Amino acid sequence: MSIRRIVPNIQSEAPQQSQSFYVDVLGLQLAMDIGWIVTFVSPANPTSQVSVISKDPSGLHPDISLEVDDVDSVYARAMDQNVEIVYPLTDEAWGVRRFFARDPNGRIINIVSHLPPV
Repeated sequence: MSIRRIVPNIQSEAPQQSQSFYVDVLGLQLAMDIGWIVTFVSPANPTSQVSVISKDPSGLHPDISLEVDDVDSVYARAMDQNVEIVYPLTDEAWGVRRFFARDPNGRIINIVSHLPPV
């Protein structure tokens, strides 16, 4: 299992308003905008990203997202270690498979893999 990227998730009531700061001031590029979440990426290092989220469809706010190459194996290890799962392993309509776990600091971690194209 390898980690592909780690992304902080900033909570906001108006994520699209963040674009001028992250693009015009910091020089990031808009990588994704699906309404409730926008993600900005470094043009020089595509694994350096930040997401701004208004309301995750799960009803929870993940503090960070970790993209892994095999979410099922991470989920199995989390279950073996009795990690608190706060959102079950789910295939989402926008093309990811994910679950949320609570870390020892009480933070919600979104552990995610992209689904193969259909």
